[in-house]
Amino acid sequence: MPMMDRTCRLRSSATVLALALLTLLACRSSRTDIPLAALELPPGEQLLELGHKGPAVVAGSSGPARFAGLFNEDFDPSHARSLLAFVDGFYRAPANDGYEAVLDRIAAELREVGFGSEPGLELFFLEEPLESFVWGDRSARHVVPAWTPLAARVAVLSPNREPRYVHRFEGPLDEDRTMLPVNAPSGEAVGTVAFDLEDLEPGQVLVMRASPRPSVIRRAVADGAVAVLSADLEAYTVDPTGAERHLDAIRYTRLPYGAPIPVCMISPRAYETIESACLADPTTTVRVEASVRFDERPLRTLVAIVRGADRPQEGFSIASHLQEPGTNDNATGVVGLLESARSLARLVRDGRLERPSRSLVFLWGDEFRQTIMWLDSTDMKPIGGLSSDMTGASFAETGAICLLERMPDPGAVRALPPDEHTPWGQHEVDPDSLVPNGLAVIARCALADVAALESGWQTAEHPYEGGSDHDMYVARGLPTALIWHFTDFTYHTSLDRLGMVDVGEMRRTAAAIMATALAVADPRPADLDRYLRTLDQERKVRVDAALAAGDEELAQHWRDWCEGARHWLRYECLRIPETER
Repeated sequence: MPMMDRTCRLRSSATVLALALLTLLACRSSRTDIPLAALELPPGEQLLELGHKGPAVVAGSSGPARFAGLFNEDFDPSHARSLLAFVDGFYRAPANDGYEAVLDRIAAELREVGFGSEPGLELFFLEEPLESFVWGDRSARHVVPAWTPLAARVAVLSPNREPRYVHRFEGPLDEDRTMLPVNAPSGEAVGTVAFDLEDLEPGQVLVMRASPRPSVIRRAVADGAVAVLSADLEAYTVDPTGAERHLDAIRYTRLPYGAPIPVCMISPRAYETIESACLADPTTTVRVEASVRFDERPLRTLVAIVRGADRPQEGFSIASHLQEPGTNDNATGVVGLLESARSLARLVRDGRLERPSRSLVFLWGDEFRQTIMWLDSTDMKPIGGLSSDMTGASFAETGAICLLERMPDPGAVRALPPDEHTPWGQHEVDPDSLVPNGLAVIARCALADVAALESGWQTAEHPYEGGSDHDMYVARGLPTALIWHFTDFTYHTSLDRLGMVDVGEMRRTAAAIMATALAVADPRPADLDRYLRTLDQERKVRVDAALAAGDEELAQHWRDWCEGARHWLRYECLRIPETER
């Protein structure tokens, strides 16, 4: 996405005076009847516009700026690279060998800095049965074993020629490891090839470009297929450099447990190889071999907590899922969050940072389930949460930049400039169900604060689309956001490996996530000036865009949202008790 070169100007003396007035108000009263007009500040031009595609941010040293520099500086790139290489060494599926190894390594890394042994630093596992849909029953989830892939091969067998292996892997580090969908069975099959379900005959291998949906596989099984190969890729899986690396991409996907025949994913180039061989000689066959192991194991989530100084029973959480085999998705989110948790423990221990008012909770586990497990089991009051997902994509290699995905707001009802949806796609939102809050304002400030430290950092934001742990907070009406990178053409493919990741990008993104979380966990009266003026920037951008589009109803939705966000930010920063809100 094209970005504008912009400048940053400093806060005016009028703002400083207003801050002093605001602090005095906060000290003298926590009543809800302080008129909002008393918190209005003169419009200013002191904006941080450093390459963010979205509403401008008012400059300042408050809010997330109190934390961004500390965490950006304390991040250890060498340690992060080592951890990334370790996590990338496994095909991680829920509760499988790689998942367990990574979870144990994270726990060991946290124990090194005092989690689980020092006061105020807690560390424990949550467990529940591993559940999934099973073959032939989409009505309910069932307890299933953990799935670990061991090896697979797809060979083209033509008369008078040696077998040509279009894909193969024999260990978790191998390039083609995503060729087996999660829950795919062991098996071996050989047969001539059908390239369309309509042409399929008993004993053949179905080779297709379409997605291996269960309905397609069921029909193939009914028609006598002995195996299914799919070269399906998402429409956005196209190499932005023009080098056509996507032709060698193998999509990562999953199946319900209990599929009756071998199913493998192949690349578009492998599909063309098989097609050419069959056109040259219709007697050509394809051999498919797959070896997997199933283990009875519970699903674990790792929880690390930094207890708050004076509101320890209120918790703001950050979740990073570790299932899925990619490096960007989601070794970067896992490692970035781990480095942040380690930094926080060190900074508090060394006296460089005060313990936050509220508790910060770090979660590592299975996407969605990790957050549900914590929300359902905790005796804390959840304040909200962030999803740390896909945080380190290299812009040069993938074309992806750092994105803030807001929770449902009026922009999800109708996206108008500067908003636009990603290729992931719009999620339908009921405008009457919106729960206004100012978390996106705080996250936007955090992105700008890191960008002020890191010249040239490109970021953007977009309306709610869903698809990660932030959905679990949305379902409970809690403030939330996703910070991620997209469009990454390697997403959910075999190409998402170490060479596509930028550790510097992971550091910047991790610092923005942590600064956002700490700003919510430790709000101060002096933060409110900056937040309200930044919110005013958003209100003007959103309302003006809606009016320019002739949509007065949307403009009113934005006015209502921003008014609700003003109250939320005021309550948070002035620490007004819920009973008085």
